[in-house]
Amino acid sequence: MSEPPPASGPNPAALRIALVGPSHPAKGGVAAHTTTLAHELADAGHDVVLVSWAQMFPKGLYPGEQQVPDGIPDVEPYARTVPVLRWSRPEGWVRTGRRLRDVDLVVLVHVVPQVVPAHLAILRAAGAGRARGPRSVAIVHNVLPHEPRPGDAPLVRLLLGAVDGVIVHSEDQAALAADLGATRIAVVPLPAHLPGGDPVARPASEGPASEGPARLLALGIVRPYKGLDLLLTALARVPGPTLTIAGEMWGDAGEEVRRLATDPRLAGRVTVLDGYVPADRLAALLADHDVLTLAYRHATASQNVQLAHHHGLAVLASDVGTFGAEVHDGVDGLLVPPGDEESLVAALERLAEPGYAARLRDGVRPPDLHGPWVTYVGALEALAVAEVAADHPPVEPAASAAAGVAGRTPAGPTQGDDGVRGAVRDLTSRAKEAAATLAGRRSHVDIRRSDLPGWLRPSDLLSTDEEAADAADLARELRLPRHTDPIAGWAALGALAAVVRLRARPGQHLDVVDCSGPSSPFVAWSRATGHEPLEWELPDPGAALDDVDVDAGSCDVLTMLHPTDCDAGDVDGLLALAAWILRRGGILSFTVAAGGADVPGAVAPGDVRSIVARADSRGLVLVGDIDSDVTERLRGASLRGAGLDAAYGVVRLTFRRR
Repeated sequence: MSEPPPASGPNPAALRIALVGPSHPAKGGVAAHTTTLAHELADAGHDVVLVSWAQMFPKGLYPGEQQVPDGIPDVEPYARTVPVLRWSRPEGWVRTGRRLRDVDLVVLVHVVPQVVPAHLAILRAAGAGRARGPRSVAIVHNVLPHEPRPGDAPLVRLLLGAVDGVIVHSEDQAALAADLGATRIAVVPLPAHLPGGDPVARPASEGPASEGPARLLALGIVRPYKGLDLLLTALARVPGPTLTIAGEMWGDAGEEVRRLATDPRLAGRVTVLDGYVPADRLAALLADHDVLTLAYRHATASQNVQLAHHHGLAVLASDVGTFGAEVHDGVDGLLVPPGDEESLVAALERLAEPGYAARLRDGVRPPDLHGPWVTYVGALEALAVAEVAADHPPVEPAASAAAGVAGRTPAGPTQGDDGVRGAVRDLTSRAKEAAATLAGRRSHVDIRRSDLPGWLRPSDLLSTDEEAADAADLARELRLPRHTDPIAGWAALGALAAVVRLRARPGQHLDVVDCSGPSSPFVAWSRATGHEPLEWELPDPGAALDDVDVDAGSCDVLTMLHPTDCDAGDVDGLLALAAWILRRGGILSFTVAAGGADVPGAVAPGDVRSIVARADSRGLVLVGDIDSDVTERLRGASLRGAGLDAAYGVVRLTFRRR
């Protein structure tokens, strides 16, 4: 293989990333976003560790419960999560930073200014900003808090000046970040990280929504900027619609909501469910309502519109933050000016009309849950790579926008922001172009037959550390995404080599199904070579093949590789599945544990021959010479007495469909 071109920054196809931010069991949207981002970065082929908080806030700063009730996660937890940070232990911030000196990128999730000292300590201890230190990017959900305090702006200015790049989710926030000293800013829409899983059926006993006025729902912590007091005041003037308020009642705002809910005009129409809504109750709660209300006084970016549309609800929202771009007025929801009680009354009167909420719900389209994450990861990669970031001109803060920034959170464009917005739009466009280039580079690692050495065989036995190390070295030489498990890498590399040698032509797209699970690099490596694998679990042995959600003869490759080794039952199920879904010439590659009698479930030479015979009866021909090679080595291991080490005794078998 020809030598790869020299790069002046880290390889964008496989970055070592430390993501620092809240995660499960912390509750709320930011924790769910951080956790989902870790999954998406790992799925893109990066080596990701999520450095999380055991305790992020003192009780006085966050009066509600900081963790999800009963330990029920809002989204799937990320396996490589290390909850080592505490707000009260600064020495732990420094220790954490020192452990991150060898990563390529530190990503800091900015939530509130009070966490900035911890982030700065981590960056300094990690050596960020130095010639050989990691690059750094801040994901900024809110540049300044919804209710800012004295001293917030200077703290945020220190953070934005310390990082190499900033991601925000709206142009208003980009302008504010530029005011506070950020120079490389990418505006990327907030992708969905929805708690609660898939929608559930609406209760049949309630009848069609057209029979009555709208059932409204307000979700989340009750805080002044969310405008629930305005909504209740307006609702008292409009007979008919009902409202459920489900969330934690914080301070004076919570007391005000409770007081307004006792208005006689609202008798029987307002239900207050005080407390956090766990993920396992969210879908049913949404199914009981027609319209999600977001009557905010001001906002930045939120996924609440996507949450509502995912569950088939229309949205009543103020035209603030990103809501105006997400809600189509009169089609899938209603938009009103922020803080305008009369406009809220008019919107509620429309929702009181029989059938109007149902018509809005008919206009709802489910959100794209995948595409925005591709853009998001690409933008983060673009900011992480030195040679790309160096091409981006800095954004100069506008002098007219800089004054008084400490005490405001913009609700709309401000005079003098046009220059900043233009520069931010230009930078965002450049970042998207760079991200597309990097994504293309990541998705098309060019591997040819001539790049693969003879010792890399489709069917083989792994029995020593050296063999696994050789495979890891070859994977790096081929510029495949990094992976930390050498055994899983050995298994995946042989399967990938079989695909290249036996099936793939340069530029050819293959239909790949992988049952290996997230610990195998095969999916990431398949993506890197230009394919879009489907990740799947092996069906139960008793499942009927015509019930399998893959058409007969529709796939080119089927894999089930270490560490998800097949047991005896899995082998027959996998052979049957391969005979059903593989096209003629399709590839099946899987691993089984190997060893002596002291290794539970391990195969012996006779077992391997039996697998080959059963596969042949299903039209699957072994690729390789097991009898004269692998079985001889297995026999030799048994004769030596101790047998193979259970951790390194792995047989990879590859078959081709007749």
